Amino acid sequence: MRRWLLWLPLAVFAIVIVFAVRELRKPSDRTVYSAMVGKPVPSFDLPPVVAGKPGLSAGDLRTGEPRLLNIFASWCVPCIAEAPQLMKLKAMGIPIHAVAIRDSEVAIAQFLKRRGDPYARIGDDRDSRVQLSLGSSGVPETFVVDGRGIIVKQHVGDIREEDVAALAQAWRDAR
Repeated sequence: MRRWLLWLPLAVFAIVIVFAVRELRKPSDRTVYSAMVGKPVPSFDLPPVVAGKPGLSAGDLRTGEPRLLNIFASWCVPCIAEAPQLMKLKAMGIPIHAVAIRDSEVAIAQFLKRRGDPYARIGDDRDSRVQLSLGSSGVPETFVVDGRGIIVKQHVGDIREEDVAALAQAWRDAR
């Protein structure tokens, strides 16, 4: 009986390891998607966050031309990683507006100076109310909004090189 008791902790540990390895090898999608896809952008009016760049309102997304709406922050490491892809999308002629969450004018200005500025407008969402009303659960996130202000696609996480073509196509499809 004593021998059994000596091996019991090792057996429990082995079972825990097997379970952990199985869960790590079996990817599960725990991404939180917005319930706003297919619905109009909620009403909002954000002041500018950077001098010389206009703020952002829901009306700016209902001008008849589709846009990308990027949720970002200067303190967000994945936002830094996606900056070159946003510049590529801008170079393709795709208009991009932004919502800067929980950030400061100085930090945003430095971010744009270092990483490039793909944005036509940037709204200052200091308390994340607009971010949450869009159904965004984090930064960065990008929404494709058609010319009537309907959210037609959500991209969760940073935009990578392999995502650029799909986002450009979603923008073209929204026209």
